[in-house]
Amino acid sequence: MHIVSLFCEIDDFFLAFENYQARHQLPGTPSEKRGRPRTLHPSEVMTILVNFHQSGYQTFKDYYLKEVCLHLRWAFPNLVSYNRFVALMPETLLALSVYLYTRFGSCNGVSFMDSTRLPVCENRRIPRHRVFVEQADRGKTSLGWFYGFKLHLLINTQGDLLGAELTPGNIDDRVPVEKLTQSVFGKLYADKGYISKELRQTLKTQDVDLIYKVRKNMKPQPLSTYDEVMLKKRMLIETVIGQLKSQTQLQHTRHRSFLNFQVNILSALIAYTYLEKKPTLKL
Repeated sequence: MHIVSLFCEIDDFFLAFENYQARHQLPGTPSEKRGRPRTLHPSEVMTILVNFHQSGYQTFKDYYLKEVCLHLRWAFPNLVSYNRFVALMPETLLALSVYLYTRFGSCNGVSFMDSTRLPVCENRRIPRHRVFVEQADRGKTSLGWFYGFKLHLLINTQGDLLGAELTPGNIDDRVPVEKLTQSVFGKLYADKGYISKELRQTLKTQDVDLIYKVRKNMKPQPLSTYDEVMLKKRMLIETVIGQLKSQTQLQHTRHRSFLNFQVNILSALIAYTYLEKKPTLKL
């Protein structure tokens, strides 16, 4: 997506976001901010963050210094230093969260759910890791043990995101399901990590039918031919996760701040929503 079009969409959102905040904040005289006035608008910061995940650069520092500062000064004439930009990133966390919510697709009655691991360091460095010592934890997936977080995703048949949740690596996949499925209906297909009669009954009250394959040592459940076919199509969400990790910098181990870690994940998810060709399922 061209950076001008991206900025226009983000700037239009941010103006509406500012107006909403102004209408709902507590009455009172705003206090004067100390220090020099900022030269880079938050919508410009958000545009640069999202465009980074569309650029193909592996590190944000290289992208900012070699692409933005050298080739995009015509679009951002009031650029700041790299260190100053990193300091400005946490200020966009709330706006990015709301903007991602506005980029979610609509449920069409068929949804897929899965989680993926986001390690924050190599396993051999876990005892020395300090950046996420209060937030991350050890977890285990089919790929083995890791230290970091889990990203839980919910999509529709068009590959559009319907929900996203970040949890420590030791949290069971079934824990954030109720929160993620508040705005969906119909059939929800998941893998064996979501097996739970209690969860299935709870989702029934939300008009959501949780469907999964049982393990070999469990009593088989009767499934319609349609459900059996759709369970095989659950690979769609794994394709989405694969695109997220290959086409954006969703996962890396160079983070130095938990806030900027969240900013990076939100920016990557927003960048995914702008993909022209998402994995889709033709029904």
